Amino acid sequence: MTESTLLVAGGMVYDHDGDTDRPARADILVRGGRIAEVSQTISLKEKPDHTLDARGMLVLPGFVNAHFHSHDVLMKGAWETPPLEIWLMKALPPSYPKRSREEIKLRALLGAWECLRGGITTIQDMVTLAPWDPDHLDALLEAYDEIGIRAVVALQFADLPGIDSTPFWAESVPKEFHQVLSGAIEPSKGVDLFGVVEEAYRSRKGRHPRITWGLGPSGPERCSRALLERLGALSAAENLPVYTHIYEGKYMALHARQAYAAHGGSLIEWMGELGLLNERMNLAHSVWLLPREIGRLAETRTNVVLNPVGNLKTRSGVAPMRQLLDAGVNTALGCDNCSCSDVQNMFQAMKLFNGLAAVSDPEPGPPTAPDALRAATLAGARGTLLEGKVGAIKPGYAADFSLLDLSDPSFVPLNSVARQVVYTESGRAVRTVVVDGQVVLRDGKLARVDEGALREAVERAMVNLREDMRRVGARVEEIMPYLLKAYRRVWASDVGINRFVGNGKL
Repeated sequence: MTESTLLVAGGMVYDHDGDTDRPARADILVRGGRIAEVSQTISLKEKPDHTLDARGMLVLPGFVNAHFHSHDVLMKGAWETPPLEIWLMKALPPSYPKRSREEIKLRALLGAWECLRGGITTIQDMVTLAPWDPDHLDALLEAYDEIGIRAVVALQFADLPGIDSTPFWAESVPKEFHQVLSGAIEPSKGVDLFGVVEEAYRSRKGRHPRITWGLGPSGPERCSRALLERLGALSAAENLPVYTHIYEGKYMALHARQAYAAHGGSLIEWMGELGLLNERMNLAHSVWLLPREIGRLAETRTNVVLNPVGNLKTRSGVAPMRQLLDAGVNTALGCDNCSCSDVQNMFQAMKLFNGLAAVSDPEPGPPTAPDALRAATLAGARGTLLEGKVGAIKPGYAADFSLLDLSDPSFVPLNSVARQVVYTESGRAVRTVVVDGQVVLRDGKLARVDEGALREAVERAMVNLREDMRRVGARVEEIMPYLLKAYRRVWASDVGINRFVGNGKL
């Protein structure tokens, strides 16, 4: 069988290593889902199977959303700005009844749709499926297959309860309410969650052409040593990326100071002792890193995934962007949960990445707009172990890219492609998205899924979910005074650094 060919003709093609202000115009030849040639003078012996007219368009590498959770996509816009540890109990699966298979699939489709609409072609879904149901995982994989997005799926797991790693909860909240306190995921009685994750991976790997796998320990402080050792061994044996939350909020840093004193109060040193700091490890958020911990990450080639949009809404602080870049840490970007960032939009993430770095350090310097574009593409590819496959428009790479209309006001006048993509564009100019050489978004509309039917199905599913959200919200409000007492005690504590704009005091 001959491989299908696609010619993308006459576009301004963004090259990380070229002129990022005025990229050259070129044609892109795609064969069998991979980029075969990028040139101003492509000569074809026969007519391509498909052609995209890219004149007047910017061809941009597909973004890699390196930290995303599909489990709360339906909750976008549900809350204002609750503190992180309180938001967890309002939004995440441990607080809710088991969802339907249809809802699992719908939320995955909706999240992927929003990603594609903004030029995101690869997502890392650190998904919580609780209580565990293998059919729910299959529904998720079906959704990504059908819509055509590339995905790195990591089931989230832990074997220690959230109350054990959240300072002052146990003593501030009356015991009769302890059973409702939860983290991102809670241990399942009688279920070896890691065994479930391993079996799910082994029985499904290679089944879906655009889906690869990772491991998703919720946070090192929520996992026993035995569990972390098991995941480290599996990651090494199968070359699987690992995604975990680290120092997202101040309470996580305070817990590290209290519970890991033997390791200098550092979760990073604890992970280093276990051999988990390496090029396969991705640390999401990393807001409350100490300077010495940043150096350790650089030494071990450990990856960081920053999520500036969600961190701001959950009052988590500002990550040390400039320090990470200066140290040489591979730093990627994610859009995080829809119920805390409220959007899967890499343009917002890039703009905040640069803007927050600027207000954190008054000295001129990185990140620049090209730095932000690398963080949104190549850095995420490296962490997902897809380096050399996605993140750039070069021969040999997967044909994952988007076409942006240069007649949109964001690009008129055109002074610098990189700067206008990062500081001006919002996603409005995205017209066409290609994944694996296949058009999955055409003229701003999904090519493989009926958008109207999807919207209608989501509205039907929201009837039950809204009622569950109301009940969960009422339960959290009942104990809010106790939760705020614990929260304020955290902010009155010294963890050796301040990652808040202002004095960080309540």
